[in-house]
Amino acid sequence: MIKAAIFDMDGTLTDTERLYRETWLEMAEKYEQEPSIDFTKAVCGSNGQEMMDIIHRFYPDIDSKQFMDDTIAMVVFKMEKDLPLKEGAKEIVEYLKKKGLKLGVASSSSHAQIEKNMKKCGLHDYFDVYVGGNEVNNSKPHPEIFQVSAGKMGVNPEECYVFEDGMNGLRSGLAAGCQVYMIVDLTPPDDVVAPQCAGIYDSFLDVMEVL
Repeated sequence: MIKAAIFDMDGTLTDTERLYRETWLEMAEKYEQEPSIDFTKAVCGSNGQEMMDIIHRFYPDIDSKQFMDDTIAMVVFKMEKDLPLKEGAKEIVEYLKKKGLKLGVASSSSHAQIEKNMKKCGLHDYFDVYVGGNEVNNSKPHPEIFQVSAGKMGVNPEECYVFEDGMNGLRSGLAAGCQVYMIVDLTPPDDVVAPQCAGIYDSFLDVMEVL
């Protein structure tokens, strides 16, 4: 029986994955590196040391931490001006809350940034739990962040919906044993992860029709 739902934030609840991608590419040019879509895909869903390791793998001649810090700071600056929700995000959060499910956000962003974004979007009070990438030892695709989120809500991962847009996040939710739905954003479903998902939809409005 499903008792809770856990949402990724960037690219799932908020329409910010494009913002991250364009900023990574802009920053690569600023650092006189070759902009790489493969890099933006690899770094999606990572945080902390893992993010710096990915940066170093693609751009070994620059200061990985400074590159990371500068990029995140620029994204935060851009989000202060505009932070749109994905289609149907508010509707599904309200729907699941009315159904009595506990709700959580599990994101590679910091706990503080998650709360700030949810307040800005008007969704903050719907959620019972927030878990940021700075609160776990292992980034997605490791299942830790969803295991921790479920534990904080007092449920088992198997009793949770997970809504994600990226491959690392989907793998994370699946590894945790959750019932995973993909909300397609910039990354198309692949032949390995897609068949394991409970469903793949273009928006939360489509998911609501099924649920």
